[in-house]
Amino acid sequence: MPENDLSRTVVNAVNAAEVAFSKFITANDTGATGAHQAGFYLHKSSWPLYFDEPGIRGSNKDKTVRIKWHDDFETESRFIYYGTGTRNEYRLTRFGRDFPFLRDENVGDLLVLCKMNAEEYKGYVLSSDEDIDNFLDALGISSPETNRLIKAEPPPDEEQPLLQQLFSNYVAGLDRNFPQTEEVADSARRLLMQASNQQLPDIRKAPDKEILRWIDAEYQLFRDIESDYYAEVISRPFENMDSFVQIANSVLNRRKSRAGKSLEHHLSFMFEAFSLRFKDQPKTEGKKRPDFIFPGEDEYHDLSYSTDNLIFLGAKTTCKDRWRQILNEADRIKTKHLFTLQQGISSGQLKEMRIHGVKLVVPKEYITAYPPEHRDEISPLIDFIGYVKEKQS
Repeated sequence: MPENDLSRTVVNAVNAAEVAFSKFITANDTGATGAHQAGFYLHKSSWPLYFDEPGIRGSNKDKTVRIKWHDDFETESRFIYYGTGTRNEYRLTRFGRDFPFLRDENVGDLLVLCKMNAEEYKGYVLSSDEDIDNFLDALGISSPETNRLIKAEPPPDEEQPLLQQLFSNYVAGLDRNFPQTEEVADSARRLLMQASNQQLPDIRKAPDKEILRWIDAEYQLFRDIESDYYAEVISRPFENMDSFVQIANSVLNRRKSRAGKSLEHHLSFMFEAFSLRFKDQPKTEGKKRPDFIFPGEDEYHDLSYSTDNLIFLGAKTTCKDRWRQILNEADRIKTKHLFTLQQGISSGQLKEMRIHGVKLVVPKEYITAYPPEHRDEISPLIDFIGYVKEKQS
């Protein structure tokens, strides 16, 4: 099935499902960590996908179901809650021999499970960056919003009511022009900090955690703006199919454009919060423009400036396929750092990255999704910031 057809098929299945769930496949799922048997680990909040009530500590419970994978073959699989001993987790197990989606190369793929009715389940695995991005954009969810039920409300917290009110006030004050990506990112971050009563010193304590919170908040604000902006349009019948397609394409294109730039905006603010010297979108050789050069473009073009003090950072939400795009973006810098929200990559691809001088920078909580033998090669954001500060001191 062609990539675009697959992502559309999965989106349609999610929209038709009673309950749907998505998560990035990790090394723990495939058994690469050596922890228990292979099988998809499912977040505790996902229990409505397969049980009538959550599991209770002290006992196990399971449910056998038939899952049709990629609208092709079926497995008789088991959802199970392990609640005895020290374990307290849900998994999906039993796939039979030659199951194609629990191999090392599937680490970093996006698993989507759909409960169509009490007896019928569908399962899909999206492997390419394009398929994954198309799926997330079509449903209006961010990478950090995976590993949970799709379209489910997040668990409440103390700041959420205030943040939602701040977002509502912001949307109400907009004119009829859709705000630019940078404005949405900046506003979401500012309002989240206001709702959390945060100042810059608070941000500097946990940059890995904060950047994920910013991305989540921005998606939430973007959806609020989008709902308000298109409310009148979708409240009346479309004149014809062409007008419907035009609006749908406008929505999807805006989502894709926003997703591609928002990560860079948040990283820029984070680097400024730490008083790092950098240039975003600098010009290197020819028309090449990497995402970030530290300390800047002038130093990069000054051949007397030591290459030991030049640092490259690319930024990509997903990078299973796209990491190669950064290899020739700055010829003077041999080691290419790449910040990504990718939750897991196969051991084979990580070895290839290392050969090409690519060093991943990943939010700290995502590092456990990677194969254990490669985790020491991956830097959390706070360590990368420390590395840059040391070079600039």
